[in-house]
Amino acid sequence: MAPRVLIATAAGAALLLSPGLLSLSPALAPVAAADDPSARELVDQAKKNLLDAESVRLKLTDRSAGTRTSKTQPASMDLSLDRDGNCAGTMRMGGGGGSVEIVKRGAEVWMKPDTAFWKAQVPGGQGDAVAELLKNRYIHGSTRDAMLKGMADTCDLTSFQKEITADSSDTRRLTKGSPTKIDGQEVIPLKGTSEGRRVVLYVTSDTPHRLVRATQKGGGTDLTLSFSDYGRPVPSKTPSADESLDVNKLQDELLST
Repeated sequence: MAPRVLIATAAGAALLLSPGLLSLSPALAPVAAADDPSARELVDQAKKNLLDAESVRLKLTDRSAGTRTSKTQPASMDLSLDRDGNCAGTMRMGGGGGSVEIVKRGAEVWMKPDTAFWKAQVPGGQGDAVAELLKNRYIHGSTRDAMLKGMADTCDLTSFQKEITADSSDTRRLTKGSPTKIDGQEVIPLKGTSEGRRVVLYVTSDTPHRLVRATQKGGGTDLTLSFSDYGRPVPSKTPSADESLDVNKLQDELLST
């Protein structure tokens, strides 16, 4: 596999997060619930607080049938990100396709795929060879590098918020369920449908009303997206030089093998 394609595979896999993350966001569009106006109030306030957030932690779990067996689709993700494009977290692929650690500060990007990831992405025995070459180090580059540039959108909270603000003509009726608790917080479930799938938004009972979980199920889809740590800074620690291998040096070493 050519070095450029090899590194692009890792960045491209991270980009696959975007559709999974954003597939739930249209459900946050203002909705009318004629029989319960307070449901709309809760959604509107939850949407506003998410749009106003300077940083947030997102956890994605995708139990959809296709994802469970696909080694190229992210099955889970835990990522802290902010409006400045900083992020830190992990992503695990479905079908035993391995995992990737991600760190981004400003224009610098670090990615550390594990051996299982490389074996799933690179044919034959080359995956083991790449993993051995990296020796459990991060690939380090910048958003200016064509091979890692794709990470920028994945790590940018502002891009995610822009998707939420997009208009939607699919108006849904949300109804309130009985209060329950998620991670010790009392929340109110708001239930509706989106493209034939069941959607539930869990919004905190107390002010400020914040979205803490959104689920979407049906038609082969089973997604859960959790939100926490509103306003908490993204961890600022970055891998050391000894823990990293420059992406350009990696290309040179691969070309020489």
